[in-house]
Amino acid sequence: MIRGIRPLLRGSTYSGVLFAYCGALASLPLLPFALLPVLAWRSAPYGVQVVLVLLIWAALIGVAGLARTTRRVLVVCARRLLRVPLPDPVAGRQPASSPGTAPTPAVPSGAGRWRTPLWLLLHVALGWTGALVGGVLIIAGLTLPGNRFRAEAGLSLFGWSVRVAGGWGSWVAGLGCLLLAAVVCAGVTTALRWSAPRLLGPSSAERLALAAERELRLAERNRLAHELHDSIGHTLTATTIQAAVAGEVLSADPVAARAALRSIEESARAALEDLDYVLGVLREEAAGTAPTRTLADLPELLDRLRHAGAVVEPELSGEWAQVQGTVSRAAYRILQEGLTNALRHGAGGPIEVRVAAASDGLELGVVNRTGAGTSTGRGPGAFPTSGHGLPGLAERVRLLHGEIEAGPDGPQHWRLAVRLPVRLSA
Repeated sequence: MIRGIRPLLRGSTYSGVLFAYCGALASLPLLPFALLPVLAWRSAPYGVQVVLVLLIWAALIGVAGLARTTRRVLVVCARRLLRVPLPDPVAGRQPASSPGTAPTPAVPSGAGRWRTPLWLLLHVALGWTGALVGGVLIIAGLTLPGNRFRAEAGLSLFGWSVRVAGGWGSWVAGLGCLLLAAVVCAGVTTALRWSAPRLLGPSSAERLALAAERELRLAERNRLAHELHDSIGHTLTATTIQAAVAGEVLSADPVAARAALRSIEESARAALEDLDYVLGVLREEAAGTAPTRTLADLPELLDRLRHAGAVVEPELSGEWAQVQGTVSRAAYRILQEGLTNALRHGAGGPIEVRVAAASDGLELGVVNRTGAGTSTGRGPGAFPTSGHGLPGLAERVRLLHGEIEAGPDGPQHWRLAVRLPVRLSA
């Protein structure tokens, strides 16, 4: 009993009816156009004219439902007035949010286009039905109690007459009419709520597009997490070591100390650019152009390592500077992560960096000594790590269809070797 009355006491029930009435009123401007053929064919029987007007009117309403703007408006109104959780319509292919990312998938042309006109016709039909039936019941509910002291009360409308016993019977009948009007409102709202997700909600093609869009966004955030891990992790490692070196040589070699401080400044500035970009994307703001570090920036990266006191022995061969695009950016991040790990876990000594570009692939390598560390504290366990470095590298290489090997290379060395398929530009 209480559950049956509960919908009649909700405000959303009557906001849904208001939504239905608004749909009925919005269809009125199309009615004069539906009357034009009937005015030209006055000799037709009355019943045929009524049917013809209704069919043309329904056709015009359906055509109005084909507009994309109509569906967007209906979805927004259904969310607010019917309290139905509906996603925004998938409008089509959107541009990529950042360089190197895929655009939003497009919905096949014409997929589910009939669903919005059908829902609009149902919306208008329920609106007119609720307005007429509910209006009659409300008029009856307000009129019948006025005949309280008469022997008989009645109501006539459109040729129909209803007679009830006078006195308190008219009050009971009036209250019953108002209650039925509320039930009609609840029925109209329930029908709209039931049909809205099925006809206004995403179709099968749109659900696939939304799932693909969520997958792309997740992949983009994972990529940003990798970028942020590589950039910030390298910067913090390098600046920590550079600060230690600057503190040790500040009195004995001020020139070297100033060079280390300049390197800290440059590393921090580059990391801030990466951080600003990533935070802008995560906030879904209009972030600027993504900072792109490529193999062309490798000499600068090696210089920062030297300022940190590391001995770097680069071996660069082939036309590695001609590597472009995603492979060049990924190669830079791979080397950056490998060198960061060498600084964190290495035991001093030279760090060998190898970049070899050939016509069939790009080979990258980082080799460093392992051991208990040195007096400067740069050894295994000197820096806390998240444990995501090598898995992130493996994922990055896998996405580029490359090969990766990481592990001990003899008793005192650690080796990272990566091979990426690449096509050199002419």
